[in-house]
Amino acid sequence: RLALTVARNLYKLMAYKDEYEVARLAVDPEFAARLTEEWGEGATPRLKLHPPALRAMGMKRKIAIGPKAMPAMRALARMKRLRGTPLDVFGYAHVRRVERALLAEYRDVVRRLTTDLQRTGPGGREAIWYDTAVELAGLPDMVRGYEHVKLDNVERYREELTRLLGSLRTAEPPTPSR
Repeated sequence: RLALTVARNLYKLMAYKDEYEVARLAVDPEFAARLTEEWGEGATPRLKLHPPALRAMGMKRKIAIGPKAMPAMRALARMKRLRGTPLDVFGYAHVRRVERALLAEYRDVVRRLTTDLQRTGPGGREAIWYDTAVELAGLPDMVRGYEHVKLDNVERYREELTRLLGSLRTAEPPTPSR
């Protein structure tokens, strides 16, 4: 249970939808085929986006971009190699920094949990610790939404993380197995 929960949630934290991923999805040929299938050959798709740069300048509404913007979207999709580098202009946004910090925090929590669990054996208090470890490993599932919704959920996640880690600290430590 723990391994599957960690794998799912680690993937979730690593696979967030940033600007490069949105661009990749927008120019995906399968996406275009689904649009044509659903809306017909002559339909003109428009993507509704709220770019962080425009939001920072005070724009409150999304903008619609059409087929003329697809070359720029293709270029942006290819720029995903910049993700996480100093040249990643989107990576400086607060929400992107929080997303990267969450990944590092989660890896640290998983290391602590697995180290503690390696010292335990089956049964009794150890089962309680294991169940709490699985619950801790599943907490990233709370982090959903975009921008301020996501940031609010990160606060809730961190509060719950602190509470559960505290419950492990105050509980009687597991007896090492021999």
